[in-house]
Amino acid sequence: MPEGSASAMLDQNSMDSQTSNNNSGIEPKRFGSIDYVKITILGFGLTALWSSLHSIILPLRLLDFVPEALKNSYLGYLTFTGLVMAMLVQPIVGAISDRSGFARGRRRPFVLIGISVALLFLPGIGLWASYAAILTFYCLLQISCNTAQGPYQGLIPDLVPGDKRGRASGVKSLLELLGGITFIQLIAYFMGNYSADVGSHWLWLALGTLGIVLLGTMLTILLTVKERPGTGGSHPPLLASLFRSFQIDVKQNRSFVWFMVSRGLMGIPGVILQTFALYYLMDVIGVDNPAAVTANLMIVVGVSLIAVVYFAGRFSDRIGRKPIIIGSGLLGALGIVALFFSQSYVHIMLSGVVLGIANGGLLSSSWALATDLVAEGEEAKYLGLANLSMAGGSAVARLIGPVIDFFNAVGPNLGYSVMLLTCFVCFIVGSLLILKIRGVR
Repeated sequence: MPEGSASAMLDQNSMDSQTSNNNSGIEPKRFGSIDYVKITILGFGLTALWSSLHSIILPLRLLDFVPEALKNSYLGYLTFTGLVMAMLVQPIVGAISDRSGFARGRRRPFVLIGISVALLFLPGIGLWASYAAILTFYCLLQISCNTAQGPYQGLIPDLVPGDKRGRASGVKSLLELLGGITFIQLIAYFMGNYSADVGSHWLWLALGTLGIVLLGTMLTILLTVKERPGTGGSHPPLLASLFRSFQIDVKQNRSFVWFMVSRGLMGIPGVILQTFALYYLMDVIGVDNPAAVTANLMIVVGVSLIAVVYFAGRFSDRIGRKPIIIGSGLLGALGIVALFFSQSYVHIMLSGVVLGIANGGLLSSSWALATDLVAEGEEAKYLGLANLSMAGGSAVARLIGPVIDFFNAVGPNLGYSVMLLTCFVCFIVGSLLILKIRGVR
């Protein structure tokens, strides 16, 4: 679609939003400020869970029973396998929710089922000191959480007027960031005192805290968000449904395909740094308390994200999504260069500020662009596919673990230099691919 048709597309988005809102029983003029929080609060709980697990709990938990020289590899394999589960589950369940006929709405029943089951699997992370057991429960946790997340993401296109989706995406990203940093210092304190021999109760305090947060956000969605009953409809055979869950008309949605590739690439650096930061700080910088310093770095990045993410979403409503995304990607590459030359605690934190600002712009503006590009009537499916691209990038990012260990064996900390180079390239290439998107500002 030519660039000159952007305004026409925005008008169509507005009409699509009006139709979607009417189907959901919510009038656009009645959509108030608190409603943005109600429909996105689950992101707070999910991000609190995954941020703490990936940055603090799992890296320290694996040190109980994996070889020191292969710790990056084992962590990479573990999180890669779990994210493959997420890639499969989220778009399938999202597509099923699009056609569901539950009396309580299309999305909330899946939130109830997914989070309830996740709360049953979460204790498995602490029950057995076995790599196979941790892998099993981690994968089950991914499946159950993504059973909730796929349909939950359909609430924005279901309920939010088209000209306010940038704001809604900003609130969604803001709550996710708050979830990622609000509890991480507490979790780091618990895990800093953890030891497999005499301090196992600290692990249970960490897992219990995350379970309470997840339960609270689930109840908020169930009790405060109102949907009309799902319309149901004809149901194709199971195999056809599975195939259609991943099917995209490339000719009609070429821009969405480019968006998915770009989103996947630019999501890789953040996942790499979040997952392997503790080991990087321990091996390269040589900090005494890697859990605490990792938590501080995550907080610095998160606060920087929060400072810009909401305004980036609203600003993208005015000037378009693409300039914000491209500028943020290039700034992220600059942050990686700064991190490479950092040799002290202060320099690490300053690099975190740059990376936080960059990712704040990426988070809200890219999600707003995703809601602009989804196909009408298949919103949850396409947003699930948008997250599939992010999950795919996240899965690839986890495979940098064995690469780090391989090059570390070649030269002292060489693997971590290769890790940062990978992050730099992903930011640059992902930014350039945004230029391939047509039909939006």
